[in-house]
Amino acid sequence: MEDLFASGRIVDIIIGLMALEAIALIAYHQSTGQGIKVPQVLSNLLAGICLFLALRLAITDAHWTWIGAALGAALAAHLIDLTSRWRGG
Repeated sequence: MEDLFASGRIVDIIIGLMALEAIALIAYHQSTGQGIKVPQVLSNLLAGICLFLALRLAITDAHWTWIGAALGAALAAHLIDLTSRWRGG
């Protein structure tokens, strides 16, 4: 179990589960027309995935520029999500 955390594999598992969540939410919306709209699902989960990617990079001692890039991508996805919600989209 310790190796799962030390290697960053736990983050890979969480990102995989988030991808499955995205697929399920999008499929539900496509089949019923209800639920969260696809762009909102993607922007919201992408922000979270980028934060987890930054965590994985930090755990595995990646260069700080890669960690910064992942955090920057998380910020961009978050701002897209926030703008979408602000406009009611």
